Amino acid sequence: MGGTIAAMIPYWRLSGYYFFYFAFIGAFSPYFSLYLQSVGRSAGQIAVLMSLMSVMRMLAPTLWGWLADRVGVRTPIVRLSAALSVAGFGGFLVSDAYGAQFVSMAFLAFFWSAALPLVETLTFSHLAGKAGSYGNIRVWGSVGFVVAVVGLGYLLDDLPIRAVLWIALATLGGILLCALTIPEARRPPTHEEHVPLRTVLRRPEVRALLAACFFMSAAHGALYVFYSVHLVEHGYSKSVVGWMWALGVVAEILVFMGMPRIVKAYSLRGILVFSFAVAVLRFVLIGWGADSLAVLLFAQILHGATFGSYHAAAVAVVNNWFGVRHQAQGQAFYGSISFGAGGMIGGLISGYTWEWIGPAWTYTAGSVFALAGLVVLVAGWRVRPSAA
Repeated sequence: MGGTIAAMIPYWRLSGYYFFYFAFIGAFSPYFSLYLQSVGRSAGQIAVLMSLMSVMRMLAPTLWGWLADRVGVRTPIVRLSAALSVAGFGGFLVSDAYGAQFVSMAFLAFFWSAALPLVETLTFSHLAGKAGSYGNIRVWGSVGFVVAVVGLGYLLDDLPIRAVLWIALATLGGILLCALTIPEARRPPTHEEHVPLRTVLRRPEVRALLAACFFMSAAHGALYVFYSVHLVEHGYSKSVVGWMWALGVVAEILVFMGMPRIVKAYSLRGILVFSFAVAVLRFVLIGWGADSLAVLLFAQILHGATFGSYHAAAVAVVNNWFGVRHQAQGQAFYGSISFGAGGMIGGLISGYTWEWIGPAWTYTAGSVFALAGLVVLVAGWRVRPSAA
């Protein structure tokens, strides 16, 4: 499949970018909280620092998306964000003080979060309407995540936790190198009637989707901030932690690879409804079943739905609904409201409930967020499944 796509678009350059982008997440998200814990940060401080990524994903993508749509190019912004992300992360090598870490995280997050929505629009532009093939490119991001999370898990069984900093910095360097090679995509000529952005945002199904995506990301807050801590506190080794993260992403990879067939068999709306329903179950299992490896394995397999099918369907819907004129801003809204605002709220709440009511009830709160998203989606997007 990759060879066929590569004949039409810069397949390997886009895939390489996704590989390193998500390899950074694989090195950063599962293990950075353990590093922060090792230098004396409290659960509340860890939640604040990790949630800065979500705060900036709420603010920065909208600004950069507006700028990209206004100037008509995306690659210069992607390259600038990659270079400044490397500079921002370098601050963690200078000081372990909380204030310095706060500044470094904010700087890193502001520029790092700018790029992915723009790369998503570049990918869809290069695909020229073949949205079902998106998963064949995006899957390399999942591969990068697995390589990073498993490899680093084994390394940390023998190396000091501070090695996380150097591995994460290396993946940011890979992002920069790939960003320098991605070509700009021509915007396809459009004969669609000009529809103001505010008119698109007033549509009830658009509002319902964005609100539901907010709740889905909030549901994942405790997962992304405390999942590794949760497993280590239940006696699992760091290599097992790495494999558990990898299992979820392997499930995600299989879903991405199957998306061309899935979208032919089911509507995008139906895929999203299923994904939200699975999320309600998954977080209850993680919270209350952590002593059972079998339960945790099953819960991680469900990541294929709670992120894989959910994300692939959501970006395709946003790409369709916002049209050619507002694609960058549409993806920016999706990223800002879901991974930004939703991730921030979910992460911050989990930071305070973790020590107050405990991990099990914290993950139960995640299930409640997912249920809220399911209700909003079903109630607000009232169309026949075939119309999706």
